[in-house]
Amino acid sequence: MTEQKTEERLSFQAEVTKLLDIVVHSLYSDRQIFLRELISNASDACDKLRYEALTQPALRDGLGEFRITLRIDAEARTLEVADNGIGMTRDDLVHNLGTIAHSGTQEFVRALAASDKKGDATLIGQFGVGFYSSFMVSERVDVFSRRAGDAQGWHWQSDGGGDFTVAEAEVPSTGTRIVLHLREDAKEFLETYRLRSIVKTYSDHIAIPVVLLDTDKDGNPQEETINEASALWTRPRSEITEEQYTEFYHHVGHAFDEPWHTLHFKAEGAIEYTGLLFIPSTKPFDLFQPDRKTHVKLYVNRVFITDDAPDLLPAYLRFVRGIVDSADLPLNVSREMLQHNPVLKKIQGGLVKRLLGDLKKRAEAADEYAAFWEVFGSVLKEGIYEDFERRTDVLELARFRSSTTDGWVSLADVVARMKTGQEAIYYITGDDPEYLKRSPQLEGFRAKGVEVLLLTDPVDEFWINSVPTYQDKPLKSAASSAAGLDQVADPETRDEADADKAPEDQIEALAKALKDTLGDAVKAVRASTRLTESPVCLVAEEGDMSLHLERMLKQAGQGAGPGAGRVMEINPGHPLIKGMAGKAAAGEGGAEAVADMGQLLLDQARIMEGEPPADPVAFARRMSAVMVGAL
Repeated sequence: MTEQKTEERLSFQAEVTKLLDIVVHSLYSDRQIFLRELISNASDACDKLRYEALTQPALRDGLGEFRITLRIDAEARTLEVADNGIGMTRDDLVHNLGTIAHSGTQEFVRALAASDKKGDATLIGQFGVGFYSSFMVSERVDVFSRRAGDAQGWHWQSDGGGDFTVAEAEVPSTGTRIVLHLREDAKEFLETYRLRSIVKTYSDHIAIPVVLLDTDKDGNPQEETINEASALWTRPRSEITEEQYTEFYHHVGHAFDEPWHTLHFKAEGAIEYTGLLFIPSTKPFDLFQPDRKTHVKLYVNRVFITDDAPDLLPAYLRFVRGIVDSADLPLNVSREMLQHNPVLKKIQGGLVKRLLGDLKKRAEAADEYAAFWEVFGSVLKEGIYEDFERRTDVLELARFRSSTTDGWVSLADVVARMKTGQEAIYYITGDDPEYLKRSPQLEGFRAKGVEVLLLTDPVDEFWINSVPTYQDKPLKSAASSAAGLDQVADPETRDEADADKAPEDQIEALAKALKDTLGDAVKAVRASTRLTESPVCLVAEEGDMSLHLERMLKQAGQGAGPGAGRVMEINPGHPLIKGMAGKAAAGEGGAEAVADMGQLLLDQARIMEGEPPADPVAFARRMSAVMVGAL
């Protein structure tokens, strides 16, 4: 009789409990995916052991060929999914089945738990339900596993509640065996025809045989391989259906959405390799994780090597999923040897060229491309300043919001629509395109019909400084004091505007008085050629940090408050400015009145920039005084 081993009872991490609740109660209609997820995990386990055995052949002693087996016990109402892959230790079981390691996933689960889209399999598929999908069909799940190279096996068990148990167990061979104790309403998964259908639909592309263990009519055991069991990327494209491509994407990307684009090719020449790459249609949960990891698996002659080859794709293409299979790398290549490997760098060049080329073709269909850009545009733009060699190619793919046009526009579109006399492409950075359209800084541009790019992604503050020109046209900030808008002005319009302005000497007197009273709060006070409606606005001196970037750094605790680097522009045609200018030139109103009005104008300009007044109490006092004076 075998000695009873000590059993540990442990609690699931809080996010796992939330995820289990969502999966069990919100994905009922999609619950057949549990088998796809378990087979996919089993395939990954076999890939990992195959790789480890390249340098430690003893790990595979006695295992035979890799395979995944399905076994039904209708009487016990159990379905078993087993593999002879890498297996798990006690710590692996606790870590892999009891916790969610990535902080981005934890945040996503918390947000999903609070949303009204719990039943959206596409959303949950952003990180994959994986093993936890077992509980959609199971009252209880038992996992028996033994890590390759270890003598000790382990037994993990849970009913999907708040805890699980782990105990030592006699596990005869390396690998993992998952026993699902099916719910009463899940007995359909005890039917062999149902399992065949699911495997054919979702797992036919798995390169490892999926074997159904059954008995014939006389009760004799029999085995049936129910998938194609060949690497999908090695088959001719003409023999692969869109459905097969989609299911392979689901497997390799651990995703639920449909791929927006599929790229399958074989490169021949000095370096030979095959690529099967996918661009998702929805944003992966870890897209903006600090490590910016890419997610393309590397194979050598159909043997899995790693899913963490940093030189396989640049970080700005980290949304791409798929595989690359090369015959020009040694089969026993280590992950360390992959760092800065010249063959890998050449493969990267070919992959990037093909991906950007395909995106250029897809960009011809504006509506389709807009769907891609809205999801991944902010990531692709990182390539403008990170990839000098392909900067022009990425820039041609970039799309932007515009002050004059709905939808997305390219830089080529903007150049084609430039006004007579316009020498620069104008842009403004901020947080919200609709707010930027109404910015006082754009009043003159709107009046003259000059198009301005509305840049609202944080990355825009960085790439814009690495692109001084496009088609020989300089890129200029519309929020800069040197925007050069005068060159575009219509002479008739200019004459009419000039006739309605305060005299130049009065404006100069007011500007001096305002600068004297505001002191270091502003860099300068100047007459504006951009303002047509508002009395004042703040702009950045040419060469200085943009107002938006200054605000971003301040919010991150990396910069001082706004002011010293800003120029306050005043509108000589605004009634308030004209009245103040007349009094300043005549010496009327007193220094205190000018000081109060100057501070109010500065605070007003700050508010229009989305910032609070420097001194809210003093601002409220001055406003009250102005309103009392108006009664």
